[in-house]
Amino acid sequence: MGYTLTQLAADIGEALKKDGGRAGKERICTYVSRSLTDKAFVATHLRERAPGAHPREVLYEDPELGFCICGHVYAGPADGAPHDHGSSWAIYGQATGITEMTDWRIVKKGKDGEPTLVEPAKTYLMQPGDAHLYDVGDVHSPKRTAPVTLIRIEGQNLDRVQRSSIKAR
Repeated sequence: MGYTLTQLAADIGEALKKDGGRAGKERICTYVSRSLTDKAFVATHLRERAPGAHPREVLYEDPELGFCICGHVYAGPADGAPHDHGSSWAIYGQATGITEMTDWRIVKKGKDGEPTLVEPAKTYLMQPGDAHLYDVGDVHSPKRTAPVTLIRIEGQNLDRVQRSSIKAR
């Protein structure tokens, strides 16, 4: 039997209860990688979206801990701007296709309405099966040149999180 959304949610919840810090989140990356290599899991949760549909779908939101499991289906290229996840964290897991990710270094923290200024620090490719933690305050940006699908675990539903204003230097 394959890995299910219910099992993934239970494994994430257990990891966070045991250790809500970086080590616990890194442990979650192993569960995300497991889900990404399960063909049935990917086929079930990362189906093609209707034209014009939002690429992000909340698949599960934990009522106790608040984390979300989201499926993302991108039909074409995209060049994302540098961003963080505000007071939350996220784990990106590549299911299909390739995403070029850039980690950004904060050069000047924004204040009094000014954006935080960043410069590129590291660029790498996320390939199917890869999972990467972006902890609170980590600035990153994705670039996709072709269709991709991914699972993203959000520490809390990012629909309700205010994000920082960030600008590349």
